[in-house]
Amino acid sequence: MTLRLFDTHAHLNTDAFDDSVQDVVQRARDAGVEGIMVIGIDAETSRRACDLAAEYPGFLFAAVGIQPNSIAESKPDDFAVIEELAGYPGVRAIGETGLDCYWDDTPIEMQHDFFDRHMELCRQTSLPMVIHMRESIDLIVAQLDRQSTVPPGIMHSYTGDWDNAVKCLDHGLHISFAGMVTFKKSDDLREVAKKVPLDRLLIETDSPYLSPEPLRGKRPNEPARVEHTLRCLAQARGIAPEQLAEITTENAKKLFQLP
Repeated sequence: MTLRLFDTHAHLNTDAFDDSVQDVVQRARDAGVEGIMVIGIDAETSRRACDLAAEYPGFLFAAVGIQPNSIAESKPDDFAVIEELAGYPGVRAIGETGLDCYWDDTPIEMQHDFFDRHMELCRQTSLPMVIHMRESIDLIVAQLDRQSTVPPGIMHSYTGDWDNAVKCLDHGLHISFAGMVTFKKSDDLREVAKKVPLDRLLIETDSPYLSPEPLRGKRPNEPARVEHTLRCLAQARGIAPEQLAEITTENAKKLFQLP
């Protein structure tokens, strides 16, 4: 049986898919994918995400933002571009935003500032946010704790522990898992995934990165492969894949305010 799937995080707006978007979209449809959120990481890729959402209306959707590692290279008026794009048809989220302590591309003070800016844009537009985390979960939670209100959103490609997952859930956020949860040595992450409330659980590919088992290392990853992550989570939780697919797809549609 074909599963109902929604890939909440894919970078179809990057060079890896310059000549293959149509084929990738068709393979995703054939695999049961009902929607894909195309994520911007800077002004250029955010524009491209909007273009793709216009080209494939009702199937591809756009998230617009400046990712932490792109901030230092951004132009002074780039965030104004994001604010403009946020009103485009097909834009259903803001991001990706957040913090990154793995790469040393952007001073952490700038990252905090832009994270706050993205959250304020979410409040102004009533759109959810997509949060990037890499070796930064403690700082992210602390910044969320400082907010007067935390917009709805997603902890994208979650890799933290259960205690921090609870803190994110307490702020009303969804938790999304990518291919890493399928890796053979990811027992701890699967234990976290087993505990996330069903109404807050999402799946993603992070295409073209993080290909899931049994395709690990085979790039580019693409949205059709999100089924492997779904089936891994279903097995870990002891639930039928068909049921979990229905739940995660409806979660995504509700969060992104889709029909």
